[in-house]
Amino acid sequence: MDAHDAAGNHVAADAGTASPPYVPAPQLTEGQPPPIAANGGLSYMSFDRDGDAGTAAALEAALDQIAEGRARAFIDRIDSAPPGPIETEWGPGFRDYGECLDHIRATGVEAPEGGVALPLRYTAHEQPSYSVVSSNALWRDPARAAEAELLRKAEEDIPRRGLYFPQVLRDARRIGDYYPGLAVDSPECMDRLGVSLARLDSACADFYDAAEVERVFYPEIEKLLLEFFPDATDALVYNHDVFDKDYRGDRTEDQDAKNPGVNAGYVNLVHNDLNDNSGRVRCRELLTRNLRNFGREQRYTEAEADAKMSRRFMSINLAKPMETVGQYPFVLCAWPSFADQPYITNYRIYDDRVGETTRFTYRPDHEWYWLPRQEPTEVSMLKCYDSVADGSVSRWSFHTACYDPTAPADAPCRKNVVVRSYVFF
Repeated sequence: MDAHDAAGNHVAADAGTASPPYVPAPQLTEGQPPPIAANGGLSYMSFDRDGDAGTAAALEAALDQIAEGRARAFIDRIDSAPPGPIETEWGPGFRDYGECLDHIRATGVEAPEGGVALPLRYTAHEQPSYSVVSSNALWRDPARAAEAELLRKAEEDIPRRGLYFPQVLRDARRIGDYYPGLAVDSPECMDRLGVSLARLDSACADFYDAAEVERVFYPEIEKLLLEFFPDATDALVYNHDVFDKDYRGDRTEDQDAKNPGVNAGYVNLVHNDLNDNSGRVRCRELLTRNLRNFGREQRYTEAEADAKMSRRFMSINLAKPMETVGQYPFVLCAWPSFADQPYITNYRIYDDRVGETTRFTYRPDHEWYWLPRQEPTEVSMLKCYDSVADGSVSRWSFHTACYDPTAPADAPCRKNVVVRSYVFF
């Protein structure tokens, strides 16, 4: 019996219980190989135990992976390798940014006008990973202190499973040069590439005030989305993050107060926020449970959610700077260049759900875009999920932050707000 059969039998056995967890059927994009994931790619929601949404099973799997030791052995091999490039099946990778940048300069990698060649950090170990979120009760349980220490160390090691690889970034404002007739600010661009650009002059005066962001900025973005996608029937902005390395105020996150806090770091590992499972699970829990929703309250019945999700829907992330970006720009990769590439699943374990994000290995022909000195009125858009899986449109983009070696030494670090949304058709 494979993982799909086992999970199916488990769900069937629990069918008589009230409010069973939403378990999306296995889904793959046409032309894309199966993901590198646990359970044959099935959601951990399939392994629900008395309403825990599969969180216990995910924690057990995380601890089993630690005991197995493959990730630790990979990190040890990287650490013990001699100085210089590390040969991988994808090409030479580098342990640190500087080594990779020296390689780029020594080999004369060239970028087109408006572009730049620089190191990007990719996962280099093809194994799923697990992250236990900070709100999980495990961290506060004295009886599980030993497990918590193992899990903390394993999560700290996740970035060490990555290497820097050379990449060329094109200027997203020039997408029409690479795709004649395709406008970067069009839904056709999002359908084809999974990335696009919009403009917004926001009336939000204080992006550090979570209540004002929800009251002013969320409706602005929902309006922008409905205008950008003329066939859409509804748009929901459901949360946001603020990034500012130099912020001196209180950074504390408070989920109950719908305050995400202020992030001091910029994620410099190639990733996407959703996948085949989590794109649907996250949508369903927002619609029917209003779970961790900072935006308009959603109280759909199961039948109403079924009807809404039977039509096309997509998840879009939008990033707007508070001031012109000087350093640590946000960069996006276009769908066609990795449409046939398997993703690697990262499981985010909460007390009441197991989220799924994705990571990717390097390819030299990944099609990367950036917005040099992105201005406050420029809103970069990236697709995190699309329910259309027949290969006719992009399913998602992946993205990261990077250090720009061409920026002045005193260039201010990126200060921006990122909102997450669903758009329904």
